[in-house]
Amino acid sequence: MIEQLSNFPAGVVAFLCRGQVTKADYDSVLVPAVVKALEKHEKLRLYYETAADFSGMDPGAIWEDFKVGMEHLTRWERVAVVTDVEWITQAMRLFGFLVPAAMKSFPTSEAEQARAWIGAAN
Repeated sequence: MIEQLSNFPAGVVAFLCRGQVTKADYDSVLVPAVVKALEKHEKLRLYYETAADFSGMDPGAIWEDFKVGMEHLTRWERVAVVTDVEWITQAMRLFGFLVPAAMKSFPTSEAEQARAWIGAAN
């Protein structure tokens, strides 16, 4: 399940992932929120956090995640990923060079620092 988070500055889209994340979660929550935000902002910042009960992503969700990132490649300004899931951190390291945005991963114990970083002025 993906939940959109509030209380972030304008230009930041923020999400919390719980349990098993599916393609349907991307289609119904994340993608519409990103598209709506892009109508208002030239560049976006993404805050993406996995909860303690996060159990994984189905293949369709992984593909949607990749598509969202690539379809709006030049419109990402910053990406903060908050997770203790090692494969997500490793995937960021492997594919981060494809995204021309500042990207940073944070352990869940540093979620407040990640929130400060995603909202900080350049």
